[in-house]
Amino acid sequence: MTRTPSISAREAGQALRTALSRGGDWAELFWERHETLQIVLDDGHVEDAISGVDQGAGIRVTKGERTTYANGNVNDVDDLIALAGRAARGVEEGGALHEVGEVTPDELPRPSTVAIDPRSVAVERKVALLRRADQVARSLDPRVSQVTVSYGESVQEVLIANSDGLHRSDTRVRLNFAVHVVAKQGEVLESGFEALRGTSGFEMLSEEAVAEAAHTAARRAVLNVGAEPAPAGTYTVVLSSEAGGTLIHESVGHGLEADLNLKGLSVYSGRIGQKVASELITVIDDGTDPDKRGTAAMDDEGTPTQRTVLIENGVLRTYLSDRKHAAKLGIPRSGNARRESFRYLPICRMTTTMIAPGSSDPAEILRSVKDGVFVKKMGGGQVDVVSGNFAFEITECYRIRDGSLAEPLRGATLVGQGPKLMSEIDMVGNDLGYSTGTCGKDGQGAPVADAQPTIRIPSVVVGGKLK
Repeated sequence: MTRTPSISAREAGQALRTALSRGGDWAELFWERHETLQIVLDDGHVEDAISGVDQGAGIRVTKGERTTYANGNVNDVDDLIALAGRAARGVEEGGALHEVGEVTPDELPRPSTVAIDPRSVAVERKVALLRRADQVARSLDPRVSQVTVSYGESVQEVLIANSDGLHRSDTRVRLNFAVHVVAKQGEVLESGFEALRGTSGFEMLSEEAVAEAAHTAARRAVLNVGAEPAPAGTYTVVLSSEAGGTLIHESVGHGLEADLNLKGLSVYSGRIGQKVASELITVIDDGTDPDKRGTAAMDDEGTPTQRTVLIENGVLRTYLSDRKHAAKLGIPRSGNARRESFRYLPICRMTTTMIAPGSSDPAEILRSVKDGVFVKKMGGGQVDVVSGNFAFEITECYRIRDGSLAEPLRGATLVGQGPKLMSEIDMVGNDLGYSTGTCGKDGQGAPVADAQPTIRIPSVVVGGKLK
């Protein structure tokens, strides 16, 4: 399914030499061709069907502490050389000219498998899956009042070359099938959401998987519309593995990105080697986890993605780094330089971030709580990486009474401070569940996945809905 990128090693080398022609220290080329398709079915009608192709490049030149970046749409090598000239003109002229190493193509293994290229599947088949999800959701309960189903496909071909001689390409396929359901009971409106997202091919969207996602979204909406308002207070909370890793992503993950730590803007700044969480907690970022939404063969500087242990048995080991911040902090490159497109410089970002499984039986964790709250699914939230304070919406939760699930609750939020919460976790399950999303930082979006086992937090504030 892959195509050879349209920039050859010779052409990439020519562009890099042009970029360094005024005395820059180092240069990098990021070329991209991105094909997208978005279809939205709202209440049984196709509201949007938008496809597009975006192709362009960005060229970065560094000299000392100064970075110049030029980007634009490119159709041929002449456009590329003109872009390299633009980048070169941003460099203060003078100093020795740096040679460009021999640019040799180097293919990395791809961790995700694409059996069916989504571009080869007829639009009619994709719309039929949307209609199937709509039908399943509506058939669950008469209180279902609105169903919106969306299909998104993204095929991104990238080529990265730099003046050290690196020349690597990757083809990234990402699919997003999402179901949003609204249920109405009297004056109460509540919603449910479920999504199938990953980096495998169209084979991931089987009839069974689509129907299950639609059923889950509708069940969640109907459950919430009939649930009691969540009581405010401090409770023992059990976070199910089904909740996914929203908590670890927001309350801890951003704080472990190297750029924020270099600036002193994280509660984890300068704390490598120190205990920052319970000894039961190990936090990992793994850009090689097969078929997950954050997975790729390499980051957007051409560094191979990898499994990085960030916190090991409660002790901070390293940060998520790119080329620049790894050098400044004296840590290895972790393969976490990511950019939304060729229009942006890469920044330190998560890929698939998780709390590693522990040794406790999830059922035993639930039985251990006499009175508390069981969180089955998390929603969005807010976090202050400087203080670590967070507030997360809970989209499905239940009261725990005498070690068993009791009545469902709605309108709950989880409020706390990330490092404090991580230090207080006293049981970690031997299971693991994933969630997916798009992470925003510095105006750029990046596809990510998160994961966690079932965990118990002895004392945490449960409040009302985020306003």
